[in-house]
Amino acid sequence: MEGETDLEVMLRGMAVTRRPEAFVIVHRPDAVPLGDGIEALVSEREGVTVVATVEAAERHGWAYEFVAAWLTIDVHSSLEAAGLTAAFSRVLADRGIPCNVLAGYYHDHLLVPVALADDAVAALLSLRQVDDPEG
Repeated sequence: MEGETDLEVMLRGMAVTRRPEAFVIVHRPDAVPLGDGIEALVSEREGVTVVATVEAAERHGWAYEFVAAWLTIDVHSSLEAAGLTAAFSRVLADRGIPCNVLAGYYHDHLLVPVALADDAVAALLSLRQVDDPEG
């Protein structure tokens, strides 16, 4: 399997990229096509969760409540790696920053409140300061 599995290596090499747009998460009863601001879909029993730009949601007339910044964890973690999601969830939770996670093949993507995006990036980057077991 491709990707890194060593948590310490993942944390030390991690970077965070923020997409420039603001995003929303909406529920739709039926599938919608990807593209034109529709960035991710999750099929559930109750319908489809759509991650879209604010502009796309407004174009479609979709109501939304949560406006998010999209942060990408720039480390190619293996799909079998353990601990990375727990590490970034914990550091964000400790600072009271809500986080919704989308796992991709190459990267994890986090949707955090726009107003807390800079704090979230700083918190995530603090994970690169892992304890040195030798000293």
